Amino acid sequence: MKTSILSALLSASAANGAVLWDGRFNEMTSSRDLNTWSWSNQVGPYQYYIHGSGTVDKYINLSPDHKNPNDTVSKQGAKFTLDGTAFWNGQTMRRTELIPQTKAAINQGKVFYHFSIMRKDTNAPSVNHEHQICFFESHFTELKYGWISGEQGTSNPNLQWMTNQRSQWKVEWKAGVWHNVAYEIDFSGNKVGFWHSTGGDPLKQVVAPVSVSTSSNGADWHLGVLELPRSGYNWGTEDFYFSGVYIENGAITTAIGGPK
Repeated sequence: MKTSILSALLSASAANGAVLWDGRFNEMTSSRDLNTWSWSNQVGPYQYYIHGSGTVDKYINLSPDHKNPNDTVSKQGAKFTLDGTAFWNGQTMRRTELIPQTKAAINQGKVFYHFSIMRKDTNAPSVNHEHQICFFESHFTELKYGWISGEQGTSNPNLQWMTNQRSQWKVEWKAGVWHNVAYEIDFSGNKVGFWHSTGGDPLKQVVAPVSVSTSSNGADWHLGVLELPRSGYNWGTEDFYFSGVYIENGAITTAIGGPK
């Protein structure tokens, strides 16, 4: 009997992934904690430097109301805001982004980048502007929302998963719907797949791994949003909601929120 119980526990452990980096905001009391990080004091789970000229609470706010309610592991989520001041370093695009602060091997072997994302009708992201969401510097994998340069028409209501600027999956992004995402990245095999679900449903692989040139220095995955300007279309205040953010290796955790 004892042997059977031990075997079951070992099997369960082997079936779960190992969290390499935890960005679920559980240890933070407010977004002001992000201000403790600097290039000379690299502490906490996030690098916070890509934002506008205002105080941190203009761009990022934490609350239990900002998380996927089906996620029982995360204590709170984050609301990311793009407003009339959200221009970083003199650029013409609007940006509010966080980058993992870690020395873990999040850019080696096969890993899974997890997050959940939602929007509301209040301060809804524009369907007329291109939004680059949760992207790497080389854009080998990312989400996009809104009209993309070169598309027909003037608007696009779809949330899309892209690899190397090519759409591999899309769905209309309706207000109040939590989309749970995991990028399956094989840095050794140069492939990336896409896992997805909504609400509290377990993740499922919806796109099998495709070939890409996976490239990361371990400090260039941007949790957040970059919005491109577009002639003839004005900016408006936009909110994006994130929760359940973490990176793991091993077998993927399909339960929303991840391991405790």
